[in-house]
Amino acid sequence: MAFSSKPKIAIIIGSTRDSRFAEKPANWVLEQGQKRDDLDFELVDIRDFNLPFFNEVASNAWVPTQDENAVAWQKKLDEFDGYVFVTSEYNRSIPASLKNALDQAYVEWNKKPGAVVSYGSVGGTRAAEHLRTIMIELQMAPVRAGVHIGGSEFMKVSPMGANGPISDIEDAIGASASAMFDGLAWWAEATRHGREQDEKQKEAA
Repeated sequence: MAFSSKPKIAIIIGSTRDSRFAEKPANWVLEQGQKRDDLDFELVDIRDFNLPFFNEVASNAWVPTQDENAVAWQKKLDEFDGYVFVTSEYNRSIPASLKNALDQAYVEWNKKPGAVVSYGSVGGTRAAEHLRTIMIELQMAPVRAGVHIGGSEFMKVSPMGANGPISDIEDAIGASASAMFDGLAWWAEATRHGREQDEKQKEAA
C-alpha cells in the first residue's frame, strides 16, 4: 500500500449493543486525536459491517475469506496504519463482537500498533490485558499506555450515573490519552517503515 504523509489510525468501536456506552468515549478519543498534527483518525464501527460469527475454513493468513461482509471488513482495516480499540469489560474479557471482528482478519492487523481505551469494572483493565495478548498473536505492537475509565470517573459519565460528557473526567484521563497517542505515533511510523521495506524486498525478489 502507498503511505500517506501521516499515519492513519482507526478508532474501533468494540461493542455492538443497542445500549452501548462505547460511542461516547470513542467520539472523545476522535476529538482529542484531531487536535494532533501527526496522526489522522477515523471512527470505525463494527456493527456497520454486519459480520457473521467466524465460519471460514481458516484464517485469511492461509485461505482467502469467502464471506463478503468479512472481506469488506478486511479491506477497511487495510486502510490503516494502527488502531485504537474502545472496549468494555464483559466477565473479565472483551465483548464477543470485538473478538469476532479481530478473528475475521489476520494479515491486515500484522505489523501495526494497537492501543486500548477501556471502561467498566476496574477501568476495564482485565479486558485490556486480554486484548493485548490477542494483539500479540495477531503480530501487532500493543502500545503500553492506554486509557482506563472506571470507578467514580465512570459513574460521572455513564448513563448509570451522572451521564456527563467525557470532558468532565479529562483531568483524570487526559494525560493517559496523550501518552497513548504519542506511543501510537511512534509505533505507527516505525511499523509502516518496516512494512514499506518488506514490500520493496518482495518487489526486488
